Amino acid sequence: MQTVTSADGTAIAFTRAGTGPALVLVDGAMCYRGMGPMGDLAERLTDHFTVYTYDRRGRGESGDTLPFAVEREIEDLEALVAYAGGSAYGYAMSSGAALSMRAAAAGVPWRRLALYEPPFTGPKQDYTRELAELLAAGRRGDAVALFMTVVGTPPQAIAGMRGAPVWPIFEAIAPTLAYDDAALGDGSVPRDESAMVKVPTIVIDGGDSPSTLRDAAAAVAEAIPDAQRQTLAGQTHHVSPDALAPVLIDFFSADD
Repeated sequence: MQTVTSADGTAIAFTRAGTGPALVLVDGAMCYRGMGPMGDLAERLTDHFTVYTYDRRGRGESGDTLPFAVEREIEDLEALVAYAGGSAYGYAMSSGAALSMRAAAAGVPWRRLALYEPPFTGPKQDYTRELAELLAAGRRGDAVALFMTVVGTPPQAIAGMRGAPVWPIFEAIAPTLAYDDAALGDGSVPRDESAMVKVPTIVIDGGDSPSTLRDAAAAVAEAIPDAQRQTLAGQTHHVSPDALAPVLIDFFSADD
């Protein structure tokens, strides 16, 4: 594990593996290096790229400096890409895809950008308000349960997880749910920012994902100039690294 220092002094923890051009992987909500899909995906990419997985601020071994703003997470990416050599390919999923798209619009020097199902699925004011109230009251477990409910986790599954060893880990990073929520803005595609993305971009979705996520992927691909769109048959929001890795390798290798 290594760290890079963001503009506000926050230490951002990362792991580097492989050889080749730099590729940064950006997690979605409730995920970081020690818990989430990026480790398995990285293993399938290290023969082609120098892969950077990192803990978004407030998660894992990264620090967190308050007050939070989306701009601080963009600065985290700027610092990591600078460490990686000044430019990098980027792959991001879910709310991490929203963050990475905003980072591209803000000038983070991505060489190419791949976004998996950025969840711009429509108005979410009620969720934003209730999440803020729960976190302000210190009800971290209930904040996690609210998020899981919104993304479609059955109530009985949430009840079962509350007694599982992983639940305290979820509660520890519950405040970062507000960071993901902020990256998504009001829930609509940020078309002005999307139009500012000037790097080659591909927007990917799963053929078995809910229509709301597939429609969001189509809208993002339409809003980003000259973006490609690809659907992975049989995949959902929990995309298989075996299905995803070849698409990323082909897309990022197009510069060669």
